[in-house]
Amino acid sequence: MVCVRFNHLLISDEVSPDMRQLPLFQTQPASENDLNTQTRMMDALPLFQTFLKQQAKTDHTISAFTSDLLLLEEYHGEESMLGWFTTTRLNDFLSWMENRRGIPCSRKTYARRVTTLKVFFKWLKESDVIPLDPALAVLQRSGPAPLAEILSTAQIQAVLAVARLLRRGEKPDARPEMLFRLILSTGIKKSEAMRLTVEDIQRDAPDGAQLLVKHEGAKDRYRERYLPLDMEFFPALDEYLLRYHPQATLFTCTARNLEYILEDLGNGAGIAQKISFEMLRWTFAVRSYQSGLDPNTIREALGLSEISWVETFHKIKQLAANQAESQFASV
Repeated sequence: MVCVRFNHLLISDEVSPDMRQLPLFQTQPASENDLNTQTRMMDALPLFQTFLKQQAKTDHTISAFTSDLLLLEEYHGEESMLGWFTTTRLNDFLSWMENRRGIPCSRKTYARRVTTLKVFFKWLKESDVIPLDPALAVLQRSGPAPLAEILSTAQIQAVLAVARLLRRGEKPDARPEMLFRLILSTGIKKSEAMRLTVEDIQRDAPDGAQLLVKHEGAKDRYRERYLPLDMEFFPALDEYLLRYHPQATLFTCTARNLEYILEDLGNGAGIAQKISFEMLRWTFAVRSYQSGLDPNTIREALGLSEISWVETFHKIKQLAANQAESQFASV
């Protein structure tokens, strides 16, 4: 049975000749040297995960890349071998994922899965497992990504009004206002917010109250930064601390609960768009640009590299122009 399959693959014009001597009976590869064109993709995944760890990728990235490759395996079959993949077959997978799978695929998810394919097959090529990289020319999504949604000044005031009512309700809760003010005034990501500690909030810093945003791993050092804090944030913070008594991290609930809090604030304020960390991050960026803040300072506040900033800054300017035009039209 094994020999028949082995011989079939050797004569197939779909599979390039292997670059290494192939054993008669395949075993689970223990290192990259054990990989070849006839290794099943699913058997190469543990070694790819090890490679990603060596590249200081986060657990979240490793999990996402693994999930993407398992989806590729789901489409083409678990017996798919490394040397079997071609650019056409990868493009067919992407087309299925986007148009025929029956599950919505956002532009962000699509782009990440393209990245997964490129990283995976580049690793195989550079490890001399395959002679050609089939992911080099995979199809990219055409057309620009839609602009993010941001909050107007009137919407921000409406949300704060709802948050203040919650602080003074029958069961006073300052957490919604504290969370909203924190993200709106700093633009930090959800993952960054979840890592914050009380000690990261420095009220008496020489240059004014500030927030220390820390990151683990050498590759993310450029994202560590000090961000100024609005003094209006602190009354809500103090009430929050008295009620929740956080220990290890500032927030005592899950990230999903924080998302629900923001969504509920938007619903209470009658805002049709779903308020999210991402929306507040973009709103922070646009408001900073409109206030005349230096673009490089905004980039550093957002924790972005100079490469990713080029596209981001272009979108910020577009959002600012669209908002200004909308305000002018409503006068």
